[in-house]
Amino acid sequence: MESSPRPAAAARTTAATVERSDMVLHVNGVPYPLTLDHRTTVLDALREHLDLTGAKKGCDHGQCGACTVLVDGRRANSCLLLAVAQNGRRITTVEGLAEGERLHPLQEAFLDRDAFQCGYCTPGQLCSAVGLLAEAADGFPSSVTPDTADPGAPVPLTADEIRERMSGNLCRCGAYPRIVDAVGDVRDGGTRTGQDVAS
Repeated sequence: MESSPRPAAAARTTAATVERSDMVLHVNGVPYPLTLDHRTTVLDALREHLDLTGAKKGCDHGQCGACTVLVDGRRANSCLLLAVAQNGRRITTVEGLAEGERLHPLQEAFLDRDAFQCGYCTPGQLCSAVGLLAEAADGFPSSVTPDTADPGAPVPLTADEIRERMSGNLCRCGAYPRIVDAVGDVRDGGTRTGQDVAS
């Protein structure tokens, strides 16, 4: 004889179907209406629901930076953000950095400097680099910014500043010196001087 589900099991089934919300994620300038489980991260929403696979799932614990995106212009680990909490916010992924066929200056610099090998971490590195340039321009200090720096003034991006600000993005191939050089090139207006920033 088939028994009916126990009340507790039925309640869990009902709760699982109710814990979804309608939202709009603005990704790379395009609004996407979505209905997602409350537990869905921004990373999973991008990859599984919007087919934007640039942001990579590395550690899924916010420690490697492979999933870095920009949220309202600030860099964030998308594996730690619940999509439901980003309703209406502006998200930029690596796919949104270029303008049509024209690459973002950082993308060009990464190519010029050969600042990647396998490329798995590169989308997160690029988004993080875009974010750090804006943060430094807006005067946000890092742990290596001198105590004597003028509060609120743009922070000069030395090689140490770039390394510190990029430290949340791991590169298992070890392309760090070229990544620092590429960010330095963009800091300097996108031109290579023939001298590496890291040296």
